[in-house]
Amino acid sequence: MADNGGPAGKRRFEDELAGLDPNDPEVQEFAAHLDRMERTGPSFTVEGSIKGVGEFADASNRAGGGKWLAAVIVVCLILFGILFAAWDTIGRVLAWLSG
Repeated sequence: MADNGGPAGKRRFEDELAGLDPNDPEVQEFAAHLDRMERTGPSFTVEGSIKGVGEFADASNRAGGGKWLAAVIVVCLILFGILFAAWDTIGRVLAWLSG
């Protein structure tokens, strides 16, 4: 679990995880989940956008079944849209240059 950097190594989510074994993998995953939920940062910057994409990829890898399939479909649709826009733009530029 993550420390908050406070005195004597006090745990960050001590109240939420009271009575739970800090060495249990499920408790550690829950603490990581709480950490991700409380983390904020500027999402309007390039770095924030890239970080958001990384968090989406991590969440997609943790998901299974239908959620994983939905994430794959969303990514494929985004990539298809980007490829279509690039193809259309290249075609228009080439038509403008030749005409």
